Amino acid sequence: MDVFCPKCQHEMVWQQGDYFCQHCQQAYQQHADCPDCGKPLQELKACGAIDYFCPNGHGMISKKRVVFSYVVKE
Repeated sequence: MDVFCPKCQHEMVWQQGDYFCQHCQQAYQQHADCPDCGKPLQELKACGAIDYFCPNGHGMISKKRVVFSYVVKE
């Protein structure tokens, strides 16, 4: 999956647990939000797989429906 910088639209690389834009020289944290309520999802990790759960009543969320956003790492 290609991930693009929200500021300059250049492709970002995975580096030390975050995405990094070499063009802007900025690190970004990835956030997964529920497509139904817009609130943060819980990540469930097991055996190398990542699943997403909405604690606000929407249950398990398909990876195809997750809304990913990228926030500047402080």
